[in-house]
Amino acid sequence: MELSSTDPSFEALNKRLNNPAEMEQYRRQYDNYRPALFPRLLGSLLVWCGNVVYGREPSYLKFRAVEIIARVPYHSWEAVIFTLLTIFFSNEKKALELSKLAKFSRLAQDNETMHVIVISQLAAREERAGFVRHSLIPMLFAFFYFWASYILYFLNPKWSYELNYLFESHAFSQYSRFIATREQELREKPVASEFLKWYGREAANQYEFFLSVRNDEIIHRNESIAHIRHHGGQRSIIPLMVGAGILALGALLWAWYGWF
Repeated sequence: MELSSTDPSFEALNKRLNNPAEMEQYRRQYDNYRPALFPRLLGSLLVWCGNVVYGREPSYLKFRAVEIIARVPYHSWEAVIFTLLTIFFSNEKKALELSKLAKFSRLAQDNETMHVIVISQLAAREERAGFVRHSLIPMLFAFFYFWASYILYFLNPKWSYELNYLFESHAFSQYSRFIATREQELREKPVASEFLKWYGREAANQYEFFLSVRNDEIIHRNESIAHIRHHGGQRSIIPLMVGAGILALGALLWAWYGWF
């Protein structure tokens, strides 16, 4: 049996968001959310650097760079979760909470991977890419973003979610502008992608494809804040790790002293 890499409930929500009224209601849930100062500064830096390198206006190659970077926080969160589950494997409540986030992270990674693969194919037909600007620089951005998300999650999980909220908000606005300004052109261009079919999504033309990507980004944005609201009790793991380290060191010293 060949499996696709999508989720039926996610795809159903994505399709509902094609309805302007549904989109407006869904978007407004967290439109006025205000992240903390540090994520705002870091998010503004990421967006500013992206605009300097790729321009303010959306394009195929800018989207390619955005999607190389956009899948990173979900990969980073899964790496963090792997570490935390090793620490909290005996705490069933904590393990369940982390496993739910891991499931979302894996689905979001696959979704963003689909974006970058299909958009890369479209960009190759539409625009000419340079290795340094359109491959090397996005990978360097991604490296920085991975570790920023990873470290932020240990310092304060909320900050990591909020940084992703800001990045996905920017992606959503860029796709919305692209669709609004190039709708007729996109409706006349086909999408032929075996990867898109494998993923489990269909698009009659580029307009439908980019509309679905836009919807993906707003779902990811809202889910980031939903995790804060649903798991508001999450706190930094660092004090717990420091405390565990002190206890372990004390136990070792006691054992050493008792032995001798």
